[in-house]
Amino acid sequence: MNWVDLISTVSGGNYMEVERILKEYPYIAELADHLRDQKMKVIENLDSYVSMTIKNVERLGGHAYLAKDKDDARKIAGEIVGEDKIVVFSKTNVAYEIGLREYLESRHNEVWETDLGEYLIQISKGWPTHIVAPALGMTREDAAKAVKKIDPSIDENSKIEDVVAAVRKFLMSKYVKADIGITGANAVAADSGAIALVENEGNIRIDTVMPQTHISITGIDKIVPTLRDAMDEVMVQSAYAGLFPPTYINVTAGPSSTADIELKRVSPATGPKNFHLILMDDGRMDASRDEELKEALLCIKCGRCYFSCPIYRVLGKDWVSTKSPYNGPTGVMWNYITNKDPWPASYCVHSGGCKEVCPMRINIPEVIKYIKYIGSKSI
Repeated sequence: MNWVDLISTVSGGNYMEVERILKEYPYIAELADHLRDQKMKVIENLDSYVSMTIKNVERLGGHAYLAKDKDDARKIAGEIVGEDKIVVFSKTNVAYEIGLREYLESRHNEVWETDLGEYLIQISKGWPTHIVAPALGMTREDAAKAVKKIDPSIDENSKIEDVVAAVRKFLMSKYVKADIGITGANAVAADSGAIALVENEGNIRIDTVMPQTHISITGIDKIVPTLRDAMDEVMVQSAYAGLFPPTYINVTAGPSSTADIELKRVSPATGPKNFHLILMDDGRMDASRDEELKEALLCIKCGRCYFSCPIYRVLGKDWVSTKSPYNGPTGVMWNYITNKDPWPASYCVHSGGCKEVCPMRINIPEVIKYIKYIGSKSI
């Protein structure tokens, strides 16, 4: 199946599934409206919320950092991880944004993606096609060909279930030896310093509790005022991605702890001894101060706008540079915020579908128009 036929089928299925979810769970739309208001509060006072988040992470016994740019973030993560470690990743766009996996590998660490789609991309030396479904552009035959490298019993005629089982077996052998678990964060609660993550595979749960050090790296745009807002964000994100209810929602608030003796809370317990939160700026703070651009920071990375976009449906991952994990209409905005790269905006034909399906009601066409204007001034 070629890309155009594949994305046409997937887009139609996603549209119908999201419509079904919103009809069956009408409170999701209400949560989305409330979430937009709460996220805008943070965007309009981002410095204060960053400081609050860092203070509350440290109050819980964790460590928090504000990375100004990609180099700064790599340096912070590299110092925490060190060398000659086994590192397991869950899907994190910010890690792609800064080239973290390659950087840690260059420091003699063994690093593995544990999300199935990301793992397939890693072993096939590819690049994510979609922000939620990174291996969207791979067929069953493509996946089997990649997995054959770790399990010779797999071939292009293997069932999907057999391919998944082979990957699961391989990754389990890495989980039990991992020194460091690295995740992103779907949301960060400023009031408590807790992070929320949503998933279906179970790999994030393992990445956050089996290694003795957990590092979460995410953008400052993921900060929300309260833990209630963080839970709202993971539910809204999964619903508009067409994956609701999610199999797992994970909350991490500092390193592991126990209060089983005299109700005195002590740390660590069975899980990680160390928790580190790296908050990434990389252009986000500047965007929050730009009246034309700040609305882009409302994005919850559900990926729904991809499927509504005629350009993405033709170009796929070729729309943007392979040095960025951000694609589709929202990718135009995020490439400019994080890379100051306006050129992907030139492909936009302003169909407007992205605005219609966005749960945060971001006026994506207007933001892209602004980026086009900036790009035209630099010619």
